[in-house]
Amino acid sequence: MRTPTSRRRRPHIAGGRPVWLFDLDNTLHRASHAIFPAINQAMTQYIIDALQVEMDEANRLRTGYTQRYGATLLGLARHHPLDPNDFLKVVHTFPDLGSMIRHERGVARLVAALPGRKIVLTNAPESYARAVLAKLRIERLFEQVIAIEHMRDRRNWRAKPDHAMLRKAMRDAHVSLKDVILVEDTRSHLKHYRRLGIRTVWITGHLPRKPHADGVPTRLPGTGRPHYVDRTIRSLKSLRLGTRSVRLKGQQGRQPCSRSTSPTKP
Repeated sequence: MRTPTSRRRRPHIAGGRPVWLFDLDNTLHRASHAIFPAINQAMTQYIIDALQVEMDEANRLRTGYTQRYGATLLGLARHHPLDPNDFLKVVHTFPDLGSMIRHERGVARLVAALPGRKIVLTNAPESYARAVLAKLRIERLFEQVIAIEHMRDRRNWRAKPDHAMLRKAMRDAHVSLKDVILVEDTRSHLKHYRRLGIRTVWITGHLPRKPHADGVPTRLPGTGRPHYVDRTIRSLKSLRLGTRSVRLKGQQGRQPCSRSTSPTKP
């Protein structure tokens, strides 16, 4: 039998003030509603036009490069003679972006109530990311947007979940990895970055429940909490906003979280 005392056993965040590293799509808003299908369609069409291939091959390249490199762009830039910047611009431009966005009620209040610094880390381009944040009315809440253009080094494009990229980005932002809390919908990113010692929050409420009509594989919530996830939440409300202490498993002295206060979703 669980008691109020058991709910208080989860340790506070260790160290200094937390640095919240937020993914954008399907984390701060529901991209799977309309934006992801539109991006997928635009990427497929771009590949068809640029490489002169059939739709099946274009879809195979798009999904295969995402699985292999973390972003379709990285595979295209590495293996094909096309302009990465043009690709990013074309597939992330939406004249009616505002009507496509779905988000939690009070998202600005929820993010603002979190203690500490806030940074966006996204494999999307900066212009798109800032446009979405502006529509959500939360752009001012983030001190920095680290987009895919900022992840590249002198030789290659990089993207999540690249380890070297994250280490450099955090050094440039004067952030210690021990203070980072990554809030992300993609489990593979959480798994890779957990190895760096950062804390991880898997948000599942915006994930699609079934494959899209075009047959493109989608990320469906699993059952339970993966071992590399410190906490699974369904919405930003579950981060216990507006309180003095945001409770997660700390870097040291880890203890199991009470299931009654860290629910898992199917």
